[in-house]
Amino acid sequence: MNDTAPDSAAARRDLDTRALARAALPAANSVLEAARRQVTARLAPGGRVNGAALDAEQTLAHGFAWLATTVEALRQTLAWADRLADSGRFGDRESALLGVAYGEYLGQIAGGIAMTQTETIRPHDLGLEPDDLAPLSGEPCRRLMREGNGQAARMTLAQLLHDGLESGDPDGLGDHGLDETMAMVRDQFTRFGADKVEPHAHRWHLDDKLIPIEVVEAMAELGTFGLTVPEEHGGLGMGKEALVVVSETLSRAYIGVGSLGTRSEIAAELIRLGGTDAQKAHWLPRIASGETLPTAVFTEPSTGSDLARLRTRAARDGDTYRVHGNKTWITHAARTDLMTLLVRTDPNEAGYRGLSMLLAEKPRGTDTDPFPATGMSGGEIPVLGYRGMKEYEIAFDGFSVPAASLLGGVEGQGFKQLMATFESARIQTAARALGVGRNALELGLRYASERVQFGQEIRHFPRVANKLARMAAELTAARALTLYAAREKDSDRRCDIEAGMAKLLAARVAWAAADDALQIHGGNGFALEYPISRVLCDARILNIFEGAGEIQAGVIARGLLTAGRN
Repeated sequence: MNDTAPDSAAARRDLDTRALARAALPAANSVLEAARRQVTARLAPGGRVNGAALDAEQTLAHGFAWLATTVEALRQTLAWADRLADSGRFGDRESALLGVAYGEYLGQIAGGIAMTQTETIRPHDLGLEPDDLAPLSGEPCRRLMREGNGQAARMTLAQLLHDGLESGDPDGLGDHGLDETMAMVRDQFTRFGADKVEPHAHRWHLDDKLIPIEVVEAMAELGTFGLTVPEEHGGLGMGKEALVVVSETLSRAYIGVGSLGTRSEIAAELIRLGGTDAQKAHWLPRIASGETLPTAVFTEPSTGSDLARLRTRAARDGDTYRVHGNKTWITHAARTDLMTLLVRTDPNEAGYRGLSMLLAEKPRGTDTDPFPATGMSGGEIPVLGYRGMKEYEIAFDGFSVPAASLLGGVEGQGFKQLMATFESARIQTAARALGVGRNALELGLRYASERVQFGQEIRHFPRVANKLARMAAELTAARALTLYAAREKDSDRRCDIEAGMAKLLAARVAWAAADDALQIHGGNGFALEYPISRVLCDARILNIFEGAGEIQAGVIARGLLTAGRN
């Protein structure tokens, strides 16, 4: 029974979503510019950011970052729709996705943007007055909010998602707007995920076991670990767009598998951008082939994101460094061969300039002896989700690293070297969030299509359809923003703000999708036997690592308020 949903073709005749979106986007931009004037006057008079004011007025600054992110998501979602239309691939489902996305986000701009489950930034929090919001009352915005994202439109989209599911598209989202090469990459890794990962992922999670090494080896054969490594160093030489496609696709099967490749991506990027020729020649081919599995060793118990206060020290002793200190939240630390280890080499320099990066080799450990190396000890940190690589804390007590392992051969460059990788790190984290969110949508859609209550499949109930429609529309917007950031990076354009926006939005979308999908499952979603229980746990970490949402919003706000940045 689905008589509440109108015929989709008739709905499209009455609602040209692309034309309305194009007409509505200037209204969203107008609100953003009004907010920018208010926020700049309070936090960056004269174009110079006042750091104390930025900290004191976090809600204002972070809310501005969220508003800017929402407007950019609208811009990139329309660009996605236009590309599909230009290639003849913009159909009923894509029109419905665009209408729900635009109607939802325009409504949030007008009434309040959710920064988290419990924090909403309202227009008045940004100093906006009714006149500033007046452009949103124009006919294009009103029609998108009332019709593009109205109940009938959401019911139509939910039906179209179900139709996609029935025709073999697991999450019903259809065409992603990828070119032929990227589509082939996606299809290859989709098959791998379906064959080697999805049937086993939930058991790996429940057993809290490392992903089997045979799966890691199969990923290496596919080229996962050398995706962006230059061909002259044994990699595939592809760009960040490919990284997004692969990370999203693998994370859709299981975030642990999707994140295995990102460990190698981080290490390879550090070495490619900051290493000596000898370091590149030695390490990059080994990372690309999967022979060397790396881990990132940056975080400390008392510092978190405040890397300027990092205390782990490395003292030069002839041809070696002796490392002393403690690290925590080190992913996949036991079963790896190489640590990119951020340390303080200048004890007299308390800030960033005293930091260096070491390429520290270590033997692979086991569950019973995770760190079989002199001067190094530690143990596992039990966690709710994101379990397939495990998390560890490590103590260094005189651990020896050859002086030739200093990244780039010059001390004091560690923070600068790490900063050069932040854009890529945030893009790939956004991609992982997309994969987790798509997995949630797939599970919710399938359950809603199979579960019968009161004589009908529960997907026909409006509030279930609402959840499915919003999940799909927000994932479409977040993907458009993430791919845009990746393409900017591939074009060698600065994209720290865009990458941060992609990560900020995709993490929120993934958590909301997982929460809604579990709600669709009802009590069964709370049972460990159902995979959505795992997906909810996995989704929660995405707003924390690679820069917590609060840190990310602050970085975006500072970048937007700095003179000369848009």
